[in-house]
Amino acid sequence: MLPYNQDHHFGKVAENATMPPTLDEAIERSQDFLLSLQYPEGYWWAELEANVTLTAQTIMLYKILGIDHKYPIHKMKTYILRTQRAHGGWEIFYGDGGCLSTTIGAYMALRILGVPKTDPVLQKALKLIHSKGGVTKSRMFTKICLALLGCYDWKGIPSLPPWLVLLPSWFPFSLYDTASWVRGCVVPLTIIFDKKPVYKLNPLLCLDELYSEGKGKARVHLSFIPGDWTSNFFVGLDHVFKYMENLGVVPFRQWGIKEAERWTLERHEDSGDFHGIYPPMFYSIVSYSLLGYEITDPVVHRALESMRGFTVEREDECVVQSCISPMWDTAFVIRSLAESGLQPDHPALQKAGEWLLQKQATQHGNWFYKKRTGRAGGWAFQFFNRWYPDVDDSAAVSMALNAIKLQDDDVKKGAIKRCAEWISVMQCKDGGWAAYDCDNDREWLNCTPFGDLKAMIDPNTVDVTARVLEMVGRVKEAGDASAILPPRAIARGLAYLRREQETEGCWYGRWGVNYIYGTSGALMALALVAPSTHKEEIERGARWLVEVQNKRGTKGANGYSHTNGAREGGVAMNGNCKNMGAPEDGGWGETCFSYNDITLKGRNEVSTVSQTAWALQGLLAAGDALGKYEVESIEHGVQYLLSTQRKDGSWCEKHFTGGGFPRFFYIRYHLYAGHFPLSALARYRDRVRAGKMAK
Repeated sequence: MLPYNQDHHFGKVAENATMPPTLDEAIERSQDFLLSLQYPEGYWWAELEANVTLTAQTIMLYKILGIDHKYPIHKMKTYILRTQRAHGGWEIFYGDGGCLSTTIGAYMALRILGVPKTDPVLQKALKLIHSKGGVTKSRMFTKICLALLGCYDWKGIPSLPPWLVLLPSWFPFSLYDTASWVRGCVVPLTIIFDKKPVYKLNPLLCLDELYSEGKGKARVHLSFIPGDWTSNFFVGLDHVFKYMENLGVVPFRQWGIKEAERWTLERHEDSGDFHGIYPPMFYSIVSYSLLGYEITDPVVHRALESMRGFTVEREDECVVQSCISPMWDTAFVIRSLAESGLQPDHPALQKAGEWLLQKQATQHGNWFYKKRTGRAGGWAFQFFNRWYPDVDDSAAVSMALNAIKLQDDDVKKGAIKRCAEWISVMQCKDGGWAAYDCDNDREWLNCTPFGDLKAMIDPNTVDVTARVLEMVGRVKEAGDASAILPPRAIARGLAYLRREQETEGCWYGRWGVNYIYGTSGALMALALVAPSTHKEEIERGARWLVEVQNKRGTKGANGYSHTNGAREGGVAMNGNCKNMGAPEDGGWGETCFSYNDITLKGRNEVSTVSQTAWALQGLLAAGDALGKYEVESIEHGVQYLLSTQRKDGSWCEKHFTGGGFPRFFYIRYHLYAGHFPLSALARYRDRVRAGKMAK
């Protein structure tokens, strides 16, 4: 079965009601809608929309392996052509003005599929590519793909000596000092970079036109950066590595390649999944082909079949996702349904809860290579991922299970307790929590030539830390003290959130866009765990949310009117960002550009359903800290959700509000516009019924 896609499944049939529903009607409609999406096995699963890069790379992979005839390549072509924007490029989020690397990837795929460079589609794309500096200004992962096709020189790709894989976890530096997603790419890439293959397609592909300065004049080698001593150190080191390669002096080369092969094979799931995200899957399959594995080999066959799970094929087009999110989707849908009045022992919730219990990770994953203590007990993001449970999903699943009643509740409580013990072990030294690892914070790694996404590490973040503390509060609220973290761990987490609050009162959001996400999470955590000791922080956060609401002519929390527009005349962000005058609809919205420009905190030219729901959840959590203007703000936000709900109980959301790699990769979760507004409306109704909304 295909994952839920709000556009494809419902966009043409679900219209807005002529009159907004009442609060109870909206909640009931939303419940019915979400229940209709549950899979027979018990889970919920929606599409993760990213950008065309992954589909383009899949076309390339199938072509270089010679298996493109077995897959719906023509539908992938249709998808790529459909998603080109009027400016000629392809985007990483709605309205970004065109991303250089993404556009090059789409251009490459279309050329592979036989579209001539004289085609108007490619001419428009090429114009944008040249305006942004051409291929030499693109990101490293784009250059790697081009190097595999012989369209970029391997000397412009940083070296990854195979012996890097041999460094033990206790060494001053090892692979385990990089983020988990980096590890999954780097290990198979050591094989690819050692072999430096060039796959000759038939007909032969030439992409010289991508060089805006001309292929002959292009500087493809790694260059020193004036004044950046850290980056220059690694560029110099790369020159040394390349010199050694040219001399044929690479220590422990064969041993390193064998270890890379062993490491990768060991981490392939029985299902064929590797790491659970697309780039490691792509590079592992390429590395196997270089090691002599046939397409028919069971390892390669399972990996390719697993990649089908990333692929969403419909009647007219085909798209490849970056990841699969059933655990995450299921946890939040359960919570929204339980919070909105479904009985805790409702059959749908029980079935979902039993499915989640079966998915708990009980073996040590990659996190253990550095930590060397504690037992496993977390949950992952995907269907299959024994090696990489993450703290955020684990806390979310624990809260979902805590909200429902299963036939054997003791087993459920045992699973939550084991998860809490694992999360306690994963706390970082400065008090926060990261996604997949502990104390994975060597910032200098982002200065390496390979780190141009600035995502080489997995440091602790406000949103993950807040999720953990919210879990503590929810479980405590339910009276299960056995699963609460040690008092010192809680105190350290609270101290971390206090330190991270910014001057305006907001918090940065890493895995959701952006300050609205981080602020909402922090408020929900603080209000549950430390409402008295952190009252000032809660009040400041609530005031900030009111100030950035898209409602002109109302007074902010400080009593002064505000309009929530961007700076007069707009802002310049690589020439893409237009003047962001806010709508007058009572919602909230924040552009992905807020990661590039902090003056855009909480700002966008449109409101979105998920960000409005986050803001409402944060304000509603503030509770007794709310004043008159915060209450008015909540009322406006609720009206926005009611007025935008569609007749079938769903909401439409075109904008990307999920984080991947800030500034470089964003995600549109197709269920965010389903469960988050339901939770927000349900929590609002609870406060109204309790008589806590009047001021």
